[in-house]
Amino acid sequence: MKLIKPRFWDKNFLTLQSILLYPFTFILDLRNLFLYFRKTKKYDEIKTICVGNIYLGGTGKTPLTNFIANKLKKKFKTAIIKKGYSNHKDEKTLLEKSNKVFFDTNRRVSLLKAIRDKFELAIFDDGLQDKKINYDIKIVCFNSLSLAGNQLRLPSGPLRERLESLKKYDAVFIIGKNRDNKFLKKIKSVNAAIPIFFGEYISTNFKKFKKKKNIVFSGIGSPQSFTNTLKQYGIKIKSNFIFPDHYHYTETDLQRIKKIAKNE
Repeated sequence: MKLIKPRFWDKNFLTLQSILLYPFTFILDLRNLFLYFRKTKKYDEIKTICVGNIYLGGTGKTPLTNFIANKLKKKFKTAIIKKGYSNHKDEKTLLEKSNKVFFDTNRRVSLLKAIRDKFELAIFDDGLQDKKINYDIKIVCFNSLSLAGNQLRLPSGPLRERLESLKKYDAVFIIGKNRDNKFLKKIKSVNAAIPIFFGEYISTNFKKFKKKKNIVFSGIGSPQSFTNTLKQYGIKIKSNFIFPDHYHYTETDLQRIKKIAKNE
């Protein structure tokens, strides 16, 4: 989804915008209720893991999918399944560097292809809200900067489902350095048995960027996480340009950035 999320989504208090939009959240609630009763199918020929989120965008699920796949493919014939949205080809390219990726517009079509090709394990990058498939393991990702935001559903807040939906999932991953004990207690109050894991982004090539001031630009779900990582490694930022998530850069965009970099 091409999105620069509204700032009020991540406030820890109610805003006028969230209050005005709150009645529309019941449309999403009705949709989720309908999907809850939809019949799901279990595919016994292959094991499945879904790495998804209930917070809209920017939770680190694609890097985590890649990380898990790289670990498990040492023991199992592993493929990644990602729904073939036309504006998600950036993530497909990233994942294909080290794993087989199925990228059909229907996840079940991709899963059947993986079964046909004798894969033992399919890891889904996103898809928790796709109730047609009964996954063996369901992982929910959060970004430590935003967590669940104002904890309201779309469009009043950033959540696709109520936090109470965590009772039907198997694990939580929180990506980033911040650890909010209040939020951890909230998770455990919903699902006392759910394991919570933590991760962070680690740069492997930061040294070559430390000598100069840098122009920074990104078209990702959580640009603040990116800039925080740069600052963590002592990289100096002269200017920072934020584009929507999954942004398709034009030649004009790139030439403008290069011109600013040269002038500054």
